[in-house]
Amino acid sequence: MNPLQSLAEYEQFIYSLPQHYPTIDHSTLVMIRRGDTRAVLSGEVELRYDIRLVVRERLSFSDVPGHIQSYGYEIWRAGQLLYWYDSQPHPNDSSLASTHPHHKHIPPDIKHHCVPAPGLSFTEPNLPFLIQEIESDSARL
Repeated sequence: MNPLQSLAEYEQFIYSLPQHYPTIDHSTLVMIRRGDTRAVLSGEVELRYDIRLVVRERLSFSDVPGHIQSYGYEIWRAGQLLYWYDSQPHPNDSSLASTHPHHKHIPPDIKHHCVPAPGLSFTEPNLPFLIQEIESDSARL
């Protein structure tokens, strides 16, 4: 079931992440309600392997199910930014068209080097995908 069915369900989903992912050591994620139908999710998830996931989401629940209006996710290790995802459109970059506007910024020129991000969505939670990606990549990171 998609926890974006309601603000309360998504909030419960966010606060229960550490129970579902044993690699989470600590979470400071906070849902900040902006009225009955809007919220901002902000904070960090500390995972094993000295990995930190910084999370920012703007959410709307004016329709059912709700949706993520915009997001930014940064993955850090030992104080070094490894890569990030954001939903800022790059309409003039045809290489990103397959997942527009979802994309991932990666080295070597992390600010300008983007690749498609097929695992991200506005209509499904993104954190499970991100945590699983970090867990899978942890041996290489």
